[in-house]
Amino acid sequence: MDTPSITPSTPSRPTSSLALVSLVSGILAWILLPIVGAIVAIITGHMARRELRAEAGRLSGDGMATAGLILGYAQVVLILLPACCILVLVLVSPGVGEVFSQLMS
Repeated sequence: MDTPSITPSTPSRPTSSLALVSLVSGILAWILLPIVGAIVAIITGHMARRELRAEAGRLSGDGMATAGLILGYAQVVLILLPACCILVLVLVSPGVGEVFSQLMS
């Protein structure tokens, strides 16, 4: 009769709380708090990445921190891109109107 071999299980590494905050706020940036959530996701994502590098493998959560950073930066781009386009249109529109009025007369 074979006895099953008992292998000690390796304890799981604790997850970085900053990485978890980054991921949650990155999701909230897309659902409820676009500007605030994106800023919090970016700041805590970078802090989590720094913490994970300093802990040298004792903490987990690098994927969560990266996902929070991606969600935060993508939200910032989607907020700033239309704002910049509107600003350009506002600044250019008087000149464009003047050109068209000269062409019509």
